[in-house]
Amino acid sequence: MDWTALFLSLRLGFWTVVVLLPLAIIVGRFLAYRDFRGKGVVEALVALPLVLPPTVLGFYLLVSFGRNSPIGEAWQAVFGGPLVFSFQGLLVASVIVNIPFAIQPAQRGFEAIPAEVREAAACCGMSPWKALFKVELPLAWPGLLTAMVLSFAHTLGEFGVVLMVGGSIPGETKTIAIAIYDRVQAFDNAAAAQMSLVLFSISILTIALSFAMSRRVGRRLG
Repeated sequence: MDWTALFLSLRLGFWTVVVLLPLAIIVGRFLAYRDFRGKGVVEALVALPLVLPPTVLGFYLLVSFGRNSPIGEAWQAVFGGPLVFSFQGLLVASVIVNIPFAIQPAQRGFEAIPAEVREAAACCGMSPWKALFKVELPLAWPGLLTAMVLSFAHTLGEFGVVLMVGGSIPGETKTIAIAIYDRVQAFDNAAAAQMSLVLFSISILTIALSFAMSRRVGRRLG
């Protein structure tokens, strides 16, 4: 068992959720409550990482973050190191690839809140911020929890984008998914099976939580 790779994956998953949760709340709430021209295009862009092959998305991110790119040059100038093949670059790539897993469930959670509930909060004199924290977030929590669980679990299992952007640097960018691949390449099936079982268990838990939260939202809509 490659514990270093597992702990790196858990660290990556944690920070991915930390970064994505505020974004999911802001964008998911906006898409749930607002109708505007081009909304379908925005929702399509949010869902794009779901349909793009990971290697294609990883390639574009690698080019965008490279030393010769504006983003890569700016990062190098500010932090003194490359963005690609670093944990920071891996985190940025993980956030991008997990956008649909975070925003879409959050959007569904906010859509499940009846409009009259939000109107009642406004009639009671609640400010928009107070209504958000006291009314909307507690009611939207099943969607937000689903967003966090899916983003975390998908980060642990992501392979293509991680390999393209981060490579396989032990302790820096070598996640458990890459460690499994390396063990298979080395014909160490016992270690690969052990690590695969860990990811399999997380996947089962993720599916169970996702279905439970979906049923909760469905009952609320009903």
